[in-house]
Amino acid sequence: MKAAIRRSYGSFDTLKVETIEKPTAKDNEVLIRVYATTVNRTDCAVLMGKPFIMRFFTGFLTPKLPITGTDFAGRIEAVGKNVKAFKVADKVWGFNDLGLSSQAEYMVFPEDGAMAIIPESYTYEQAAASLEGAHYAYNFMNKVNLKPGDKILLNGATGAIGSVLLQFLKYYNLYVTAVCSTKDLELIKALGADRIYDYTREDFTEDDEKYNFVFDAVGKSTFAKCKALLKPGGVYISSELGPMAQNLFLPFITKVNGDKKVIFPVPSDIKRTINFIKTLIEEEKFKPVIDRKYLFDNISEAYRYVASGQKTGNVVISFENHT
Repeated sequence: MKAAIRRSYGSFDTLKVETIEKPTAKDNEVLIRVYATTVNRTDCAVLMGKPFIMRFFTGFLTPKLPITGTDFAGRIEAVGKNVKAFKVADKVWGFNDLGLSSQAEYMVFPEDGAMAIIPESYTYEQAAASLEGAHYAYNFMNKVNLKPGDKILLNGATGAIGSVLLQFLKYYNLYVTAVCSTKDLELIKALGADRIYDYTREDFTEDDEKYNFVFDAVGKSTFAKCKALLKPGGVYISSELGPMAQNLFLPFITKVNGDKKVIFPVPSDIKRTINFIKTLIEEEKFKPVIDRKYLFDNISEAYRYVASGQKTGNVVISFENHT
């Protein structure tokens, strides 16, 4: 089978498509034919070993998993003898932000892992694009107590996280001011934003309106720049560590100093996220934003594009031989 492999941390140029032996499912695992996956910010961090804190989970000096990939959508080809919840021919999707070797034609996955049956209305590509960003978006919401009438400013509303978070927030009928570029104005309107800032023309941090929450889904601002936007008791959350990893320390500092808080959205409980996404899909309240699709042999090019920071929504990797 073909697989995307790198044996040391580095840029997308270290990633090569190689032919290796197909894995075999253990007693508690399923063998999955992968038909779609994505290249996302998490994948780039795992590939490069940056920020360095990633290496405490993915391998300190060299990667624990030579095959890249954190999400998948595919079809079960074989099941281990102890597997009860899934069967051959089930169409499944799943995610693990520490890596699961999913950027390959075949992979194995434990029955009790974060995996579920793909909603009937969804293609493999749509399913794969509904995982990584959606998981982090849902974990923004889980860290705070959102109430009717709350106002949220969402920076980075067109990324994989932001485009999902906007839809999640509107699902609960919350007021959202979204920040995006000129080219994405129509998309953000269609996703339901109540108010829009075009960051290429105006500085959202100078907004006179006050918010209960500022969600930075792209990690390109800071608490200091956004603090004036918050109401007393307001909360700032960023998807990134911030300069000098400040977003790891500010939650402790702001907890005892001042009435405006910083929370770092440590992701957890991927199974809960997948169940929530499935609910919204079935209610037709959520649809992933897909920017580009690449064939598997061009996966390094996909990484290069994602690392450029220019993508809107998700970048999907498709395998040729599927229907």
